[in-house]
Order: sequence, then structure tokens, then C-alpha cells
Amino acid sequence: MKQRYQLKRFLVRIRRQFRQLQHSNSGEWAWLRSKPLPLASLNRNLWRTANPSLTFYTLLALSVIIATLGLLANSSATIIGAMIVAPLMGPILGVAFSMVLANRRLLYRSTLSLISGTILSIALAILVVRIVGIETLTPEIQARVRPTLIDLGVALVAGTAGAYAKSRRDVADALPGVAIAVALVPPLGVVGIGIAVNSQPVATGALLLFMTNLVGIIFSGALVFLMFRYGSIARAQKGLAISVAALILLAIPLGVSFQDLLVKERIRTEINQLLRRKTLTFADRDIRSLNVYRRGRELVVDLEVVARPNTITERQVELVQDFLQNALRTTLTLNVQIIPVEQFTVPGR
Repeated sequence: MKQRYQLKRFLVRIRRQFRQLQHSNSGEWAWLRSKPLPLASLNRNLWRTANPSLTFYTLLALSVIIATLGLLANSSATIIGAMIVAPLMGPILGVAFSMVLANRRLLYRSTLSLISGTILSIALAILVVRIVGIETLTPEIQARVRPTLIDLGVALVAGTAGAYAKSRRDVADALPGVAIAVALVPPLGVVGIGIAVNSQPVATGALLLFMTNLVGIIFSGALVFLMFRYGSIARAQKGLAISVAALILLAIPLGVSFQDLLVKERIRTEINQLLRRKTLTFADRDIRSLNVYRRGRELVVDLEVVARPNTITERQVELVQDFLQNALRTTLTLNVQIIPVEQFTVPGR
């Protein structure tokens, strides 16, 4: 009984102290309030960042060179650095802002910066590949040639964050993070790499990713500017209609790619369960990686397993391949790599 009484007194004391602290910090803290930028200030800011100036092209060129080298070297850190340097968010948000205000001069200037910057980026990427001489399609390159609806979602959210940060002084520091999230320059670098190595799937896939990012940012950015009453629905009606039509057209190939991704993941999970539960060869093995992809009508499975030398034979792999083909009812190629790989080095005599 005494302990309950002491606990009750303790809680009352804590509540009283909290109320005193809340009261002491109450008041009109006008300087803490976050307000949208005035229309004139935001307009000047976007005109400045959308200007096709020497500074814009210099930063863009440096960003493309860094991104292309990072893609060829398969360096994520280098690619992230290129995203921060890239100035493409300025003209893209300029297009979104000009849509809601029906400002043709800003629209022309932003569009000029975007088109010329895109052409410059692709040309520089081709030049870098030709100079370096590396034509290997690294994982960082391949990761940007199969965009899905997930990438469209990222672009829409990033455009929202970019427009919100641009319209407020106190969150302007978030813009570099937005640039990293949406990754505008690396897809252009991959387009140039695809053209340089004469790979149409790489070039078209990366271009689709760039267009997805571009349209997604413009659409969601325009909605944010409308929400803050920088323009009107009447003025933005035509631009929003074009954006929605572009989103629908992009959603078709992105949806097909996303469906293919879901199917591959389902097949991958099914194969993993079959290998661990239905086969003696791989039931107790340490499977490091399991990748599934299609080559025409054939399913290809790349398996990386940790095992001692000579504990898995070619005949066992053939039996597993026959089992998987019967279980999945499809033609299947099974590639098995055993780690550690036996390596012998004989020095010159």
C-alpha cells in the first residue's frame, strides 16, 4: 500500500514538472515558424538555377565525368559524389514551377538547359568510354538499365521533397539528399556507355530511367508548388495533363518490368526452397548467392556454393538440374560455382 502511494506521488511530481517546463517554453516564437518563400524570391531562385550558364555546364560536365568513371569502375561512392555535384534539379524544378504559373519564358529557359545538358552529358559519357577503353558492363551499369514502377515512385517522392526544400529556406540543405535519391546524371552516363559499346538495351533502358525521373519530378514538384499556392489549377491544367499522359505512357514498360521482377523473385524463392528441402546435394550447403534470369524462353540459374573440393560432382549437378526442370516445368540451365575455387600457379622456369 505504501509503495503504491509513493509511486502515485512520484507520477504526480513528474506531471507537475512537465507542465512547468511546457509553460516556461510557451509563447510566440515567430522566428521558429517555417513559411514558404515569397513568390518573387522563389522565382528569382529558380531563374538562377535554371539558367544555362557557364557554371551550369561546367558542374554538369564534371558530374558526368565523375559518374561515368564511377560506373566503369563499379564505385558506388564515386557515383554518389557525382549526384551531389549535378545541377540538373534546378532546371527540372524550373519546368515544374513554370507550369503552375504558365510562365513561358522560364519554361523555355529551363527546357533549353535540360535538353542541352542532356545532350552534353551523353556526349561526354561516350567520350570518356572511348578514352578509357573499358567496355565492361559493371553491376552499377546493369542496375540502371531495368527501371520499374519502384523507380517511378522514388522519382515522385524525390520531386515532392525537392520542391518542398526549394520553397523553404530552412530545409534547403535537403537538396543534396534529394539529388542522391533520384540520381539524374548516372542514367545519362549509362546511356552514353550503351551507345559507346553499341548496346541498344543498355542505352534504351537507361534513357527510360532518366525519363522516369524527369517526368516524376516535374509532376510531383508542380503539385507541391500548387499546394503552396504559387500558381493555379487553371494555369497548370495544360502542363499537368501532359505530365499525366507522360506518366501513363511510362507506366506501361515500367509495369511490365516490375511484373517481370516479381516473377523472377517468386521463381528465385521457389528454387531456393526446392534446393534446400528437396535435394541432398544442396540441402546443408552454404549458398552464397542465387540469381535467376531468362535467356529467351530458357531459365538460367546461377548458383554460388561454399563446399570442399570434390564434394559436389558434375553428375549431382545434372540430377539437380533435371529435378528443377521437372518441378518448374520449364527448360533450365544450372550454373554452379563452388567456393573455394582451386587455383594453381606455376612460376616460370
